[in-house]
Amino acid sequence: MEDYEINSATLAIIPIDEKTSMVYEEEENYVVKKSSNSIIKNSCEYYGSTYEGRCIGTKTLTGIKGKYPIIIEESRNIIFFPTASIRKNQSSWIALNKIKKYSKYKNISNVVFKNEKSLKIDITYYTLENQILRANLLSAKILERKEKLYQQSILDNNKK
Repeated sequence: MEDYEINSATLAIIPIDEKTSMVYEEEENYVVKKSSNSIIKNSCEYYGSTYEGRCIGTKTLTGIKGKYPIIIEESRNIIFFPTASIRKNQSSWIALNKIKKYSKYKNISNVVFKNEKSLKIDITYYTLENQILRANLLSAKILERKEKLYQQSILDNNKK
């Protein structure tokens, strides 16, 4: 497969090499002839933003300064986080809202998704937990902003 856009069924994007990735979905897996970072960047554009814009948004909302969790699609709250610096082009990307639980497995981590599919990810438990916390902070800030906008629209409607 040459093209792939992240969707609500996407669980993780794991690099096979610098130009190929394995995409895990709830029901199927795909080999995509693009780097994991390219899939992330293309998906941001598919949903109407740039990767750079999403990074700036994350930094502005949360104060996070690196390894940014990214909101891919806001209305469905599709948030992915990297397992390593994206400069290496070998980062795996995990869907925050699909994780059921995670645990330490030797020097790596085991992630179990809500559909009971599990993946061993080459990331320490501490780093995985930190990235999940950062992605949850982004999710909370977006939810907070949506709630403020909703409350403001109620106030505006009541003034009419």
